[in-house]
Amino acid sequence: MSGYYSFGVKTDLHTAMIDITRKVQDIVKESGIENGICIVYIPHTTAAVTVNENADPDVVKDFMMEINKLVPLSDGYRHSEGNSAAHIKASMIGFSETLIVENGRLVLGTWQGIYFMEFDGPRIRKVYVKVLKG
Repeated sequence: MSGYYSFGVKTDLHTAMIDITRKVQDIVKESGIENGICIVYIPHTTAAVTVNENADPDVVKDFMMEINKLVPLSDGYRHSEGNSAAHIKASMIGFSETLIVENGRLVLGTWQGIYFMEFDGPRIRKVYVKVLKG
């Protein structure tokens, strides 16, 4: 496969964690690559991607509660657009994840999922996925 896949994520809240595991897995399957790596990349400066627990929704609530305490929405930031907190959070979490693909499936732990992290919504965002044969 050359190139990459992309899909949109519509966010309804200012900050949110959205499980994109199934969509990424569908892309891995569509790629036809049985063994290799999958890179998930977020091309935005106020959004991110992470791997975390996807079994208990309270983990998402706790995560968002704590990151909002660490980086409050307003804290005397100088950036004129008013979204400095979103830029800081996105850089803290990161813009990409690299995952192993084995037998045509993402290798994730029992409770793990891939999350799109919105820090400056609501918006329509993009996610890029590249699957490489290994």
